[in-house]
Amino acid sequence: MNEMEKTNTDKKLYTRMRLWEFADKYIFEPLDTIADSYLSISRADGSMSLIDELPQCGHMQSPKVRLVFGVIGMLRLIAGVYLFVITSRECVGTYMGHPIYKVSSLEIVPCNLSLESSSVEQNKIEAEFSALLNAAGKTHGLYFSYDINLTLCLQRLHALGDESKLLPLWRQADPRFLWNGYLLEALIDNKLDQYLLPIMQGSYHHFEAAVGTNIIDVSLIARRCTRRTGTRMWRRGADFDGYVANFVETEQILQANGFIASFLQVRGSIPLLWEQIVDLTYKPPFQIVQPDEGPHVAQRHFLDLSKRYNSILAVDLVNKHGGEGRLSEHFSNAMQTIINDSIRYVHFDFHTICGHIHFERLSLLYDQIEDFLMDHRYLLLYAKGEKVHDQTGVVRTNCIDCLDRTNVTQSMIGRNMLEGQLKKIGIFSDDDAISEYSIFDSCFKKMWADLGDDISIQYAGTPALKGDFVRYGKRTVDGILKDGINALVRYYLNNFADGVKQDAADLLQGHYIFSTTRGLSSTTQPVGVEAFVSMRVASGVVFSGVMFAMFSLRQGRYDLLHTLYALFWVGLSLTVAYVVKANGRMFTNKPRLFKSRH
Repeated sequence: MNEMEKTNTDKKLYTRMRLWEFADKYIFEPLDTIADSYLSISRADGSMSLIDELPQCGHMQSPKVRLVFGVIGMLRLIAGVYLFVITSRECVGTYMGHPIYKVSSLEIVPCNLSLESSSVEQNKIEAEFSALLNAAGKTHGLYFSYDINLTLCLQRLHALGDESKLLPLWRQADPRFLWNGYLLEALIDNKLDQYLLPIMQGSYHHFEAAVGTNIIDVSLIARRCTRRTGTRMWRRGADFDGYVANFVETEQILQANGFIASFLQVRGSIPLLWEQIVDLTYKPPFQIVQPDEGPHVAQRHFLDLSKRYNSILAVDLVNKHGGEGRLSEHFSNAMQTIINDSIRYVHFDFHTICGHIHFERLSLLYDQIEDFLMDHRYLLLYAKGEKVHDQTGVVRTNCIDCLDRTNVTQSMIGRNMLEGQLKKIGIFSDDDAISEYSIFDSCFKKMWADLGDDISIQYAGTPALKGDFVRYGKRTVDGILKDGINALVRYYLNNFADGVKQDAADLLQGHYIFSTTRGLSSTTQPVGVEAFVSMRVASGVVFSGVMFAMFSLRQGRYDLLHTLYALFWVGLSLTVAYVVKANGRMFTNKPRLFKSRH
């Protein structure tokens, strides 16, 4: 046992470090214990080594020193290397008694002195790529723990063998939810286990509430998959391997009365090859890509889910009519070839049944899926770790974005399962409900609403729509107005900002392979920044044309020439507006690293 404790201590991650910035290198000095070695990273090429002592600082060399709380990883571009470090953190709660931190701020530290001897072309390409790192540094919702692996749900953590528990956290991690997996590769190659901090992107919220003499502790963790990561309009559907956009595993954990319960749900885009390319219209058309491949892609997706979660109940919330209806029909047809004893499919037309305000009608959906939830249950443990039973299946919910309708539905399912757990462990009677305990009820609603906002901000750029129902249990005028504003903000971001954000995500996840012979401008697609500038110019011409036309018309009452001028300006404005409308895709902010999605 002493040897086991020694092994764990040897692999414990560093939690606080001084970062020394010398002229030719960066040095990380661990502060947790008296360090017997220090990590040195060259500022020229990012090469790493462990050194026995800190360099002596002479009078002419006064290094900059700052406190950091972890190394996220390293990204190599064409000539330079860029180091990601955590400069501030916030403790937001615990996971099985271990502190969970949120990244409050990170810094991107350049190791690119070699650019001084690089060619002009290399420097130009490097500048193009490194400019994207500003967007990467604004990534939302990054969480970590020094002591426990956040990428694993409680059921998987409980199933780890003794040998696996002794491995470094990064080796225990689920690659799907290891946000910095690609960034850690250089540190892994150098066997720097005590610096290898696994980062998860998603959400974490927690509350405690009293029910009688019992204290109820509830946590909610969302883990976003990195396999098909990106922004709302530039990452839709699935790839050929069956990995879907906006795939999120959500875990609701209850601790009370000597028991621990964990309930999992998942969400993800419709697992077909489809896209919705922005073109300045409010709702771009859905396009099914290679429809004959759809059933095979869906089959790969659900086979992977079955291996991970056993039984699957797919709940499809999209409309039966219009573009959504055609997409849902393809999904339904594909599911007919997949459905078996362990995979079910339920379609629930959310908008038709619930409209915009009657979300309580989701009880009709619950009636259809209650038998699945009761049969496959949840993980239940005694506090000392003795298992009562496992969760043997998950509900997989989707709408189009897997944000708004999905979050309302998942919160309803989570509420019902939590009530069942509280009855199981003897805190609730058979007739009790969460709604009878106002503080408990309010905290639960807020927790799910906050999670919905987090995932929506990461995927779509705004808080979730329909969040007022999740937060207050009803639709409100203020909530409907906020939804309208957020819908407009989403439109702007999707059309004029998300291309850069998508490029940053592809860089960080290693989805784009660099070439020293091509830069961003080599892509055949219009350059994103230039497209945005073109839109600004076009808008300026239209606005100026309207203003000049109005001015000329005022003069035209006395002068035929001014009337002709007015007609010219009106014609010019209408012509430019028509060109913009007819060529909408040319005026949007496209991903510059974006290649064929399939």
